Amino acid sequence: MFKQKKKRKEELLQSFGKPSADEVDIDLIAAFFNKKDKSDAYHVISDKTCLDLGLDTLFQYLDRTTSPIGKQVLYNKLRTIHSSSANKDKKEALIQKFMDDPEFRVSVQLKLNKVDHKNGYYIPSLFQDEHLEPPRWFSAIKFLSFTSVASLILLPFNINFLFILLALFAVNTVIHYWNKNNLYQYLGSIPQLLKLNAVARDLYQYNDFKFIDDKVPQALSVLNKIRNRMSFFRLESGLQSEIQAITWGILELFKILFLIEPLLLFDVLKLLDTRRDEIETLFTFTGEIDALISIASLRSKPDQVCIPEISDKSQIIAESVYHPLIEDCVVNSIDTRNKSVLLTGSNMSGKTTFIRTIGLNVITALTLNTCFAKSFITSRFAVSSAIRISDDLLNDKSYYFEEVLTIKSMIDASVSGKSNFFLLDEIFKGTNTVERISAGKAVLSELSRNGNLVFVSTHDIELTDLLQDSYELYHFSERVEQSNVDFDYILKRGKLTQRNAIRILEINGYPESVIKEAVTLSRNFDEIFRKS
Repeated sequence: MFKQKKKRKEELLQSFGKPSADEVDIDLIAAFFNKKDKSDAYHVISDKTCLDLGLDTLFQYLDRTTSPIGKQVLYNKLRTIHSSSANKDKKEALIQKFMDDPEFRVSVQLKLNKVDHKNGYYIPSLFQDEHLEPPRWFSAIKFLSFTSVASLILLPFNINFLFILLALFAVNTVIHYWNKNNLYQYLGSIPQLLKLNAVARDLYQYNDFKFIDDKVPQALSVLNKIRNRMSFFRLESGLQSEIQAITWGILELFKILFLIEPLLLFDVLKLLDTRRDEIETLFTFTGEIDALISIASLRSKPDQVCIPEISDKSQIIAESVYHPLIEDCVVNSIDTRNKSVLLTGSNMSGKTTFIRTIGLNVITALTLNTCFAKSFITSRFAVSSAIRISDDLLNDKSYYFEEVLTIKSMIDASVSGKSNFFLLDEIFKGTNTVERISAGKAVLSELSRNGNLVFVSTHDIELTDLLQDSYELYHFSERVEQSNVDFDYILKRGKLTQRNAIRILEINGYPESVIKEAVTLSRNFDEIFRKS
């Protein structure tokens, strides 16, 4: 036991500062977030924006937690922006202590390790889901159980009660195994709740954690009162996984005869139904500590991350910002100073990646108080995006119609009274050029009003002339040499002045006739747009 603990301690010390190596089941991790009451949130990152920015993949990099509970709480933090951060200074001090005091940190992680089991993902079901209701004929179960007890007591006085017991045993066997499906639904969650109760009790002994939630002592007191009844589930779960056939068999006969399982199951579920708040208190308390250790691990290399400044002004100022999932990512800096950004450049030049980089850094700034930059200043935004849009064939919606609906929701949000950060990639590219530019200009002007900030990429250089008064212009460019295209991924001020699409066709061996016609048509179209 001592050797195992020592080995685990070494593993925890070595893993600090590195992403978790655990297998990731994002559906299980997101289950708590999906069902959590979010009515008090300033903004919740939508599934659409989560997909656009790759937040699920980013989470796997951010995650350095020890337990499933920590993973679920960390994921919820990543996707929920609050109006303010409760106890922000105390949490920052605790994160710093986790970084500075490895012995303290590992001692906490060893306690969290006790709830490092996949079944921990099912604890939220105990306070978020509806519990099973006893069947209408549940009173019959009580009667049969009572009759079995009475028959056993009376058996020494009359041997005929043996026949009654045998008949009861046959009936009870059917009920017992009918109830097994009900029982199995809770063999993961309730034993893990018992462990959580013990771990939360141990963690609350640390003075450093008492500020996180002062309702923990009351929650522990309430759950301790039903701990013994819940212990039956731990016993059942343990026996299911051990080779103890004789012991299991005797217990099974005893449970069948007196219908112990259905009686205990529905009794415990009834009690748990009235203890939802207490279970959630212990869950979020324990998960918060695990999540803060994860943030400390993320910050263990201070030259790669920074603590952002949250500004009252609608602005984003980033110095040497980068995307953490891109190896050797080129860093860039940007200063919006209350102006939205229009970004031009060719395919693969870095436009969309940069938009995602800014988007995910704004989110981690507002949720984890951590950014991947030398410095980062942002307002408290509600973040929405229109980047990955595709045809919805099952619902018979075209690409353009999906984009129309997405951007309409942005327009509605733009007048909600909140400061919004809108991310758009190639606006209205599902329609013709004239209408795309016209509608794009009108929409982008509308979105940038009311203290909102917009980051949009486009191939339509014409938009730069139409929006240069209300948008800061930036671009990415490439160098085309003989048979090679070189992208430097460096953000540059101003609009894109060079066009290389036809040149790239040329260096890839397109027929000369195609190139000449394309050049001629390009010049004609430029003339048309200049006149219009």
